[in-house]
Amino acid sequence: MRTIYYIEDDENIAQLVSEYLSRHGCSVSVFPTIAGAKEAFLQRLPTLVLVDWNMPDGNGSAFCQWIRGRWKELPVIFLTVRGDTSDIVSGFQNGADDYVVKPFELEVLYSRMQALLRRTGDIPKQSLSCGDISLDRERRQVYWKTEEVFLSPLEYELLLTLLENQGRIVTRQSLLDKLWDSNGNFVNDNTLTVTMKRLRDKLHQPRSMKTVRSVGYRMEEG
Repeated sequence: MRTIYYIEDDENIAQLVSEYLSRHGCSVSVFPTIAGAKEAFLQRLPTLVLVDWNMPDGNGSAFCQWIRGRWKELPVIFLTVRGDTSDIVSGFQNGADDYVVKPFELEVLYSRMQALLRRTGDIPKQSLSCGDISLDRERRQVYWKTEEVFLSPLEYELLLTLLENQGRIVTRQSLLDKLWDSNGNFVNDNTLTVTMKRLRDKLHQPRSMKTVRSVGYRMEEG
């Protein structure tokens, strides 16, 4: 099922759009503030984002820029009122993929969403994130906030494994087995400790990367 994040503070419009998209097999989460949407993004990526350009705690342009700093290819459509050409220009400059002018027909919005998804594919399956860290599996790229971080193959596989198991403890033994399998080289306990230290240093000592004493590690928010 496609997951849609809809950033919209008008309850009536949000309800109409949500009901329509739900009938077309989408799971829609509505956020009346940008702050609330950001919290949701750090927990789970949607399939596509709809952003109203005028929000009570910010504007869609800045929010789109925030999204692009972490997830460069996540599909984003912004919604703006008729005649606001400056909003349209700002939206594309900050990374939006398409726009729809209010008031709009629901069928038109859905058609634009379908077209965009055909071009971009399922980005959430390609991307993983936790806190300030995001990882693009297709391109093997890692980011801390908006800064690209360059990892060794061993560091990358370690981070990928932790992100794939976010919220769960990954034992040191399972990491040793996994890293040995993925790289074709023997990784001993000391190598794992050193690799973890280097990874943490490169990622600015993230609070989301926890040590479970005598057991292993866990990635979690906060």
